[in-house]
Amino acid sequence: MTTPQGIGRELRSQFGDIDIYLFDQILRGRFDTRARVLDAGCGDGRNLIYLLQHGFVCYGVDEDATAIQMVRQTAARFAPNLPPENFAVASIDRLPHEDGSMQAVLASAVLHFARDEAHWSAMVQEMWRVLASNGLLFARMASNIGIESAVGPAGRVVRLPDGSDRFIVDEAMLLGWTERLGGRLADPIKTTNVQQQRCMTTWCLIK
Repeated sequence: MTTPQGIGRELRSQFGDIDIYLFDQILRGRFDTRARVLDAGCGDGRNLIYLLQHGFVCYGVDEDATAIQMVRQTAARFAPNLPPENFAVASIDRLPHEDGSMQAVLASAVLHFARDEAHWSAMVQEMWRVLASNGLLFARMASNIGIESAVGPAGRVVRLPDGSDRFIVDEAMLLGWTERLGGRLADPIKTTNVQQQRCMTTWCLIK
């Protein structure tokens, strides 16, 4: 029986360091019928731990070869039947996957590393390309929502109050892209303001 002191350790063993807003999507059943998942900008695979343990067909791309080596090791541990080639060194704006091949695409804390608006747009369009009909796009990124007076308008790289340089979006930009892609919001656009130092916005779309 798990003691109260062991609950955190137990949850970490199941979910790793999962993005809490992705965890919310899992809890709400958004992945119940979406078993083929691409983590775009997967890093070491922190958002894939639970999915790997529960039979999801996971894929991941990252530009960092060391990160891909790490996520392959994680996948071999939790889902040894998955081919290591499912995790590849690649750019999000040039994904090595077929049109409509993924039932969900994750982009957690990735899009705000765009060089400019053209690069951001290319990444979004490429993730949308590989997403199947009724697929889920989960994206979480830096925005100016709530700190507009400190960082100025969206659609560009800015220096945030926390000292980091990020490409930022705003609500109008995300709503405009929702319409342009022909998707629909799975949830209202949600933003977390971290003590006026940065704002992180969650954008979930159904294709």
